[in-house]
Amino acid sequence: MSKKLFIPGPIEVAPEILEAMATPMIGHRMPEYARLHKGVTDKLKELLFTREKVFLATSSAFGVMEGAVRNLVGKRCANFCNGAFSDKWHDVTRRCGKEADAIKVEWGEPITPELVDATLASGKYDAITLIHNETSTGVMSPLPEIAAVLRKYPDVVSIIDTVSSMSAVKIPLDELGIDCCIFGVQKAFALPPGLAVFTASNKALERCKTIEGRGYYFDFLEFAAADEKDNTPSTPCISLIYALDRQLERIFAEGFEKRWQRHRELAEYVRGWVSERGFGFLAAEPYRSLTLTCAVNSRDIDLAELKKRLGERNYAFDNGYGKLKGKTFRIAHMGDMQLADLQDFTGQIDDILKSMA
Repeated sequence: MSKKLFIPGPIEVAPEILEAMATPMIGHRMPEYARLHKGVTDKLKELLFTREKVFLATSSAFGVMEGAVRNLVGKRCANFCNGAFSDKWHDVTRRCGKEADAIKVEWGEPITPELVDATLASGKYDAITLIHNETSTGVMSPLPEIAAVLRKYPDVVSIIDTVSSMSAVKIPLDELGIDCCIFGVQKAFALPPGLAVFTASNKALERCKTIEGRGYYFDFLEFAAADEKDNTPSTPCISLIYALDRQLERIFAEGFEKRWQRHRELAEYVRGWVSERGFGFLAAEPYRSLTLTCAVNSRDIDLAELKKRLGERNYAFDNGYGKLKGKTFRIAHMGDMQLADLQDFTGQIDDILKSMA
């Protein structure tokens, strides 16, 4: 029997999304695919509040995160790091042969606009990477305020990961002035993994033209050329694109404001439960994620045992990531989740904790 997923990703996928993936196959160079592709990218542009290019890539988000570094870093990159995945992005940047510095804060802390300003004032950097919602720590950095700072540095290309925030909160890309926004679909979009979405502003595409060694699979200029024909440079994961098309229809039917509000309410419920049960929070209140809560194990619960017992009841639970394993636990509240789902899950935890006391 499958487990119900309350981990930070992949998360639960609705049956009708899985059904959409069973749509009969088409050729990716057929006009049927071009119509599907255009319908999906047009809807994504509306959701992302952008008129810039929106591309579909068959990979995890980290594929495009590497691609963005290869395409957009010329002189030197400032990798802002406040958790496991932003730390990894710095490692990826260096492995791509790029000059880069890790601008680090403690895990659980946000990247602040003041830090971004102080870093870019040096004039050393022509690109930055930033994770909006650091999934390992449950920290959501203040993107609108950071974007305001970035406007002071027009020669710097911004590469922003919104893997676990896009669609759950409003992120108006053109208003913010983001040059390259990247996300996968297995978190707030509640789809199976394997598809990444990314945007590229005109400034980003102009930067690409000056960069050698972009590679092929993630060459942004290849994506831009294919986009003129409503297509991708290489064979896309058509079944996942059918699923994304269906999920976008569901998102539009729910309504953006209602979706964002639902995510706020789910976050408030989990935060209330965490506080009432005597656990702490890794992130300070203004910076707590709206899509997952990272709780501190201040009661010194045997989280490995809790995870095991929840698994026996067919629930998937996360007992901390990396160096935070056993010290924290994360509960996802994103995608298609409803309040009743979380009430059921936290009720299961309460029941197990009684027997572990």
